[in-house]
Amino acid sequence: MNPALMNRYLVLVMRRPQFDPAVVPQHQQYMEDMRAEGRNEMTGPFGDKSGGAWLLRAKDLAEAQEIAHRDPAHTSGGWDITVYEWLAH
Repeated sequence: MNPALMNRYLVLVMRRPQFDPAVVPQHQQYMEDMRAEGRNEMTGPFGDKSGGAWLLRAKDLAEAQEIAHRDPAHTSGGWDITVYEWLAH
C-alpha cells in the first residue's frame, strides 16, 4: 500500500448515550494500528468530549467504510461512525 496513492476520508466518531469508556483504550489501539499501516494521518477527540475524528487513507469509499467500521468504537455500538471523502489540498 502506497499512502500517496490513496484517497483521504474524514471519519467522524460521535458518542452515543450507551458509550462505554472501557472501549476507549481499544479504539486508541486501533488508531495506532492504522497509523502503523500508514492509513491514519491524524486523529483526536473534540474538546467537548462528544466524539472525535480521524483522517483515513483508503483506495475508495467502500474500503474506507469497511476500515472505519472495524474500529472498536463502531463494533461496540457506543459511537456513530460517518465517513466522508475529503478532497482536501
